[in-house]
Amino acid sequence: MYDLSTVLDFDALDSVRPGTSLLVAGPAMSGKEALAMDVLKDGVGNGEGAVVVTTNDRASSVVDEFRTDVPEMDDSQLGVVDCRGDNSGGEAAQSGAYTHHVNSPGDLTGIGIGITKALEGLHKSGRDQGRLALVSLSTMLTYTDKKTVFKLCHILSSRLDSAGYVGVFTIDSGAHDDQTLQVIKQAFDGLIEFREEDGTRQARVMGLTSQPSEWKEL
Repeated sequence: MYDLSTVLDFDALDSVRPGTSLLVAGPAMSGKEALAMDVLKDGVGNGEGAVVVTTNDRASSVVDEFRTDVPEMDDSQLGVVDCRGDNSGGEAAQSGAYTHHVNSPGDLTGIGIGITKALEGLHKSGRDQGRLALVSLSTMLTYTDKKTVFKLCHILSSRLDSAGYVGVFTIDSGAHDDQTLQVIKQAFDGLIEFREEDGTRQARVMGLTSQPSEWKEL
């Protein structure tokens, strides 16, 4: 079991089963991306593996961030799939962490291959527990359609289940219509939802227990 409550204090997150995939949804600038990365960093600090799928940041920037925030990290704990389509700078050669470059956020086949290779590498290095973050599904949805993204999420959910890892996937709830959000949500075991209410940032957890949690101010 994975304890994610050390990052986000909800009872529903204190015993998350291996293979669980969580959608982290909220408006822009609500902190969902930071949460996803903090979930991975917390695991790395405990010796787990981590896979980051990024549509915004360079692989080298992600590796540097983890090295700074988790100084005890061994590079063999981290794999990064860089989907920005810019492979300038020779990042793979500069980093001891595994990095894989994909042509664009719409190259879902390439993304899937990169994730599979990262998971295989972590398994070979003895990381039987680990966490994956994909930031963000919204960027992918600007390159392809919701059914294709749903299929990717469903495939990745199966791979995480096989690996015994947990996954957190972010989406900008304000960037898509309700139908798109409903389709994407169906690929996940649970939902961490963010909102802004009366000038405060709040979150709740749905799907992991019989009842949704109460909204909690962060």
